[in-house]
Amino acid sequence: MATTHARLAGRGLHPLHTTLLAFPIPLFLGGLLSDWAYSSTYHVQWTNFASWLIAGALVFSGFALLWSVIESLRADRPRSGSNWLLVGLAAATFVLGFVNALVHAKDGWATMPEALILSVIVTILAVATLWIALAPRRRGEVE
Repeated sequence: MATTHARLAGRGLHPLHTTLLAFPIPLFLGGLLSDWAYSSTYHVQWTNFASWLIAGALVFSGFALLWSVIESLRADRPRSGSNWLLVGLAAATFVLGFVNALVHAKDGWATMPEALILSVIVTILAVATLWIALAPRRRGEVE
């Protein structure tokens, strides 16, 4: 009888790639908290804080997306669905983060409630991207 064993694949992420994927999380979260503070107080400075935090998160998200695409296209790496899932999540995070930055470019009164909703979505996407990137990859072996 054949038994199947799952073992971890030998391929891990480069530490710099992991850092680039992790940095947007606190920045997007800070933007989310700033949007929440603005929705509670209507002090326009909170939208300025959120705009700057989102801009910083987009810098790191852009580099993480670029690294993920290059890593998925390299010939010496095995192609798998999880690589392209990571690229898709990183792209969704960057694109929705960019839309969020455009929403924050409006007047303070005009940004609510869509800025808060987009900040929640982008923060969740950033966490999901890092989660998928750090998830252990398994491959089955049959003995």
